[in-house]
Amino acid sequence: MLKIGDKKLIKAWVFYDWANSAYSLVITTAVFPLFYSAITDGKTVIFLGMEWDSPATLYSYALSFSFLVVAILSPILSAIADYKGNKLQFMKFFCWLGGISVMSMYFFEDLNTTWIGIVCVIFASIGFWASLVFYNSYLPEVAHPEDQDAISAKGFMYGYAGSIILLIFCLGMILAPEMFGFDLSISNTILLNGSEADIESALETTKNIATLKAMRISFILVGIWWIGFAQVTFKKLPNNIHNRKPEKDFIWKGFKELKKVWLELKHYPTLKNFLIAYFLLSVGVQTIILLATIFGSSELGLGTTSLIVTVLLIQFIAIFGAYIFAKISKRYGNFKAIKITLFIWIIVCLAAFMLEKDLPGVENYFYALGGLLGLVLGAIQSLTRSTYSKLLPNTEDSTTYFSFYGVTEKISIVLGTFVFGFLIYLTDSMQWSVLSLGLFFVASLIVLSRLKSTDHVY
Repeated sequence: MLKIGDKKLIKAWVFYDWANSAYSLVITTAVFPLFYSAITDGKTVIFLGMEWDSPATLYSYALSFSFLVVAILSPILSAIADYKGNKLQFMKFFCWLGGISVMSMYFFEDLNTTWIGIVCVIFASIGFWASLVFYNSYLPEVAHPEDQDAISAKGFMYGYAGSIILLIFCLGMILAPEMFGFDLSISNTILLNGSEADIESALETTKNIATLKAMRISFILVGIWWIGFAQVTFKKLPNNIHNRKPEKDFIWKGFKELKKVWLELKHYPTLKNFLIAYFLLSVGVQTIILLATIFGSSELGLGTTSLIVTVLLIQFIAIFGAYIFAKISKRYGNFKAIKITLFIWIIVCLAAFMLEKDLPGVENYFYALGGLLGLVLGAIQSLTRSTYSKLLPNTEDSTTYFSFYGVTEKISIVLGTFVFGFLIYLTDSMQWSVLSLGLFFVASLIVLSRLKSTDHVY
C-alpha cells in the first residue's frame, strides 16, 4: 500500500478530478443546460402530472432535490464507510451511478421525453456529489498538511484541463456536425421544387437537428470519460487504511458517530465557524456554476457558440486562478486568500445584475464577466477544501468529518437553487436571483473576517 505523500498516490487521487470534472463542465455548466433550453425554452413542460410554464424553475428545483438527497444520504453513508472501512467501494458505486445516468441523458430528445432528462439530471447529480464526499475525505490520507493546499489546487487544475479537452471535442461536434459524419442532407423535393428561402430554412432545420444529436452524443462521451479515467484512481487509493473490520449493527453506530462529531465541533470554534462561512459562500458559488449558462441563454439571449466559448474561457483562466491563489495562500494565509476571492465574487454578482439583453455589446461584457469568474472559481473551491482539511482535528474518522463538509455544501446548494428558481417564479427575471446570491457572499465575508488564524491556516 502506498504511503501518505507518495507521488503515485497523489497522482492517482488528483486524477479523479480529471475524470469527474467532465461531468461538472459539459453536463452541469455547458452542453446540457443549452440542450435543455433549446428543447424547452418558451414551452410548457409536463412533469409529475404538473404543468411547468417556466422550465428553468423546474430545472432549478430538480437540482435542489438532488442535493437534498445527497445531503441526507452522505453523512449516513460516510459514517458506515468509516466503520466498515470500505469508502472506496462507495466511491466506485456513486461514480458508476453518475456515469450511467449521464449516458442515459441520450434518450432525452424532445419535449415529450423531458422527464427522462430531469430524472437523469437528478441521479447524475447524486452520483457526482456523493462520490466527492468520499473523494475529498481521502485528502488527509494522501497529502501531509503542509502540502494539502498545493495538492488540492493540483486536483482542480487536472480537472479543468481534462474537462476542457473533452469540451473542445464536443464543441467541434456541436458547431460542425458535418465534419463528424452527421447527416445534413435535405430532400430532393425541396432541392428541386423549393424556393431559395425554403432551401435555406430546410438547411437550418437539418443543421439544428444535427447539432442537438451531437449534444446527445456528448452525454455518452462524458459518461465513458468519467467512468473510464476513474479506474486510474481506483487502482491506487487504499480501501481500508485503518484496518477496520465490519461490526454488527454498524448503521446505528454510524448515527452515533455523526452525533459524536457534531458534539466535537463545539470544541473547535474555528472549524465550526469556518463551516458557517463555507455554507454561505457555497450558496453563491455552486448556484452560479449550475445556472450561469441558463442565465446567459434565457436572460441575455446569447447563442450557443458565445456561451460555450465563455465556459471555455472560464475553465482556462480557472487553471491559472487556482495556481495563483495557492501561492497567495502560502504567502498571506488561507483566510486572506479566500477573502480576496469573496470580494471578486461580489463584484461578479453586481455586474451580472446590471447586464441586460438590450445592452450594446452585452456579449463582450459577458466574456469579461466569465474571465473574472474563472479567476476565482477554482481558487475558492480549492482553498476551502484544503483549509477545512487543515482545520480538522487529528482523527481516524476523516470521512465522517468530510461528510459534514459535504452536507454543508449540499444544503447550501439546495437553498441557493431554490431561492434562484423561486425568485424567477416571482419576478420572471433571473437578475434579482443573481443579486440575491451576492448577499450570501457578503455574509460569508463577514463571518470569515471574525475567524482567528491557527497553526496550519496562517
